[in-house]
Amino acid sequence: MLRRSTAALACSVSALALLATACGGTDQGASPATAGAKKGKVTFWSFLKGSDQVAEAFNRSHPDIEVTFETVPSGQEYYSKLTNAVKAGTVPDVAVVEYPHLPEFAAQGKIEDLSGTLGPTVKERFPEAVRQLVDLGGRTWAVPRDAAPLTLMYRKDFFTRHKIAVPTTWDAYRNMTEQVRKADPDARGGVLYTDNPGLLTALAWQAGGQWFTTGKDAWKVTLDDAPSRKVADYWGGLAREDLVRSLSSLDPFWTSVQKSGTVAYVCASWCAGAHQATVPDQKGKWAVAPVPTWDGRPASAMYGGSSFVIPKGADNTGAAAEFIKWITTDPEGMKAWVSSGTSSMFPADPKLVPVTKAAFGTAYYGGQDVYGVGAASYGAIRQGWTWGPVMGATNTALVDELPKVADGTASLPEVLALAERTTVAQMRQRGMKVTAP
Repeated sequence: MLRRSTAALACSVSALALLATACGGTDQGASPATAGAKKGKVTFWSFLKGSDQVAEAFNRSHPDIEVTFETVPSGQEYYSKLTNAVKAGTVPDVAVVEYPHLPEFAAQGKIEDLSGTLGPTVKERFPEAVRQLVDLGGRTWAVPRDAAPLTLMYRKDFFTRHKIAVPTTWDAYRNMTEQVRKADPDARGGVLYTDNPGLLTALAWQAGGQWFTTGKDAWKVTLDDAPSRKVADYWGGLAREDLVRSLSSLDPFWTSVQKSGTVAYVCASWCAGAHQATVPDQKGKWAVAPVPTWDGRPASAMYGGSSFVIPKGADNTGAAAEFIKWITTDPEGMKAWVSSGTSSMFPADPKLVPVTKAAFGTAYYGGQDVYGVGAASYGAIRQGWTWGPVMGATNTALVDELPKVADGTASLPEVLALAERTTVAQMRQRGMKVTAP
């Protein structure tokens, strides 16, 4: 097992198109994930809320399969743990992988090719907006769980009281932030996160940026392409002029919301539930709107989202595939995900939206159908986005520099350029071919 995994890691490909070669498959040309009886024991690694309830619900309805859930840390610590498990031959049968990390795991041979088992399900049940994130190099490597389309959260009572219009364009959004500060010098109409590059990435995607593209045998990396520079100039300017507040995405941000210091912010569909759970006393004061766009026409991207994979060397791939299918496409599986508390999770499978919508309700947002906003945003996600093969390194490079934007010692466009150089160097260090922009 160790020898095979090491060979797979050494076979790191130059481009996602090359995932269709031996690096992603097996010596026999057929994935082990196409074999295996749909019974027996399955180990399940996840850091997602509700994973324990999901495993329990599956076990109650599938007497021939016993899923054992093991909680794992989130973030880079988890991905290092999963990588080490592949090397050591101690992998779980099912594991969560967020979309940005999937290309790296597929390209380095850390996960099974699911084309033969779950590929038809992915093609049948999921829109192109999310299929493009799990179908890489002509093969299926994961099954989507949730989507995370962009939305705008805003204090409806504050906007109404001060006669501030909900912005539909980014020009109008800037005007809104000026009006908010004028109405209340202690309030702001947005946030630049100093510890999380996910929103910046989503906004670049929404603007038409394409940080990673692939040719016949090489990657092209353009974190500072024209749409992304436009986004960086815009948000860097808002931060520099103190029109949005630079904050950590954890406690400082929620404290600012609680104290009415943040009265609008860009987020994703999952924020509606997180907001309700974290600031329950502001019931009826908030609303959700489509995210502003550059030209006023609908355009969106994803800020978050996760999928499930079968790690390379899993013991029970047949039962693992059955479990993955249930927790991503079955209504009872989706009910289990949202049974553990307030959640506005937006299923990647549109047929399951009524399940989570019914569980979430509309009371907190004054009767508003926030899932309707999410559905429109999901349908407007730009096509053609590809995550890179070293997103851990890319995100680290961004996070290391974002505080400098907040304190004025660096510009956001400079941060993108530096992250691009860091990413290219890391890719070349791993033996990947990268062409000049």
